[in-house]
Amino acid sequence: MTLAKYEILGKVVETGNLTKAAEQLSLTQSAVSRAIISLEQELGIQILARGRSGVRLSHDGERLWGYMKEMLQLHENMLQEADQIKGLMRGTVTIGTFTSVSIHWLPDILHRFQQEYPQIEIRLLDGHYYDIERWIADGTADFGFVNLPSSHGLETTMLIQDRMVCVMPADHKHSVKSTISLEEIADEPFIMPAKGCDTDVRAWFDGQAAVPRVRFELEDDHAIMAMVRSGLGISILPETILASAPSGLVARPLAPEASRSIALAAVSFKKCSPAAARAISCIVEMMGEQKSDA
Repeated sequence: MTLAKYEILGKVVETGNLTKAAEQLSLTQSAVSRAIISLEQELGIQILARGRSGVRLSHDGERLWGYMKEMLQLHENMLQEADQIKGLMRGTVTIGTFTSVSIHWLPDILHRFQQEYPQIEIRLLDGHYYDIERWIADGTADFGFVNLPSSHGLETTMLIQDRMVCVMPADHKHSVKSTISLEEIADEPFIMPAKGCDTDVRAWFDGQAAVPRVRFELEDDHAIMAMVRSGLGISILPETILASAPSGLVARPLAPEASRSIALAAVSFKKCSPAAARAISCIVEMMGEQKSDA
């Protein structure tokens, strides 16, 4: 068995298609097929299940794929360590992130990081909180931004507290108030962030044994703000998102206060690759600078 076969299998699993995998690896489809067949013969099991919708790991393949990914990651870590010894820094780092982080923090962070480490490739996976934790847990992402508490037993390092605020049209009757209470929100039609984006909002209501009058559920923060601006309801969003809010909206703190806790998470920070460790260090440093400037 060779690592090359594991790499080919990984690309097939990623794309779900032998032809696409071959194109991305600059190989012929027959070469990819031979590598998979050879690997299945060596292991004595069928690794892939083939169907009309493409190919995927078989049940037996799923049981072995985790070990193969670990071997590929160890090999990558070894190459990165060797480069460090030679005074070089290379590698690929996959980061799980969600929209508000991608908009408000990552651009500046990645700009500085790429200037310092141009040979390190950064890949971003954008998803909901639970997507990111799953990607980290199964090795799809090296680390990621999460909303505490983590539900997968991941190691975490706290970055920032992001205050939750009530968002309403500028001419709303409550816009003159300095804070917004549960009772005032309960009387209004509410636009709820969709499942996966709403854990902090629902936790705030649950903590007070209250049920909002949900009129719409939307996944996109900017769509929520557009609905609010049009007078279709009010909502609760993280304060950082309001930096890109359209005109015609106001935000007021909640009473009692609420915030989300944004952290970095990994299966084990000590076992991260050298390149991932550099990226984590850069993020923690720059987020610390932003907190100091706030």
